[in-house]
Amino acid sequence: MRVKFALAQEKDETKEMLSIYKRYTLRKATPEEMKVANQQFLDVLKGLGIGVFAILPFAPITIPVVIKLGKIVGVDILPSSFNSENFHRK
Repeated sequence: MRVKFALAQEKDETKEMLSIYKRYTLRKATPEEMKVANQQFLDVLKGLGIGVFAILPFAPITIPVVIKLGKIVGVDILPSSFNSENFHRK
């Protein structure tokens, strides 16, 4: 259920990102909106990066290991909607 919620949130945020980028091309986006859109773009890239590990053999083992290693070195690998504090807020 948590994954379904996170994926739905990512979908909505990505739609908003594309809308902001469209307004940017028309010179109607504010700098604050661009920060939000750029942050979501980073989340999309993170999702693509973790998706690479999903197609590898032993993905149920490698993905948690990669996430744990990322936390150890201080790198957030998961998109923001998959962070545990987002699940508790909504």
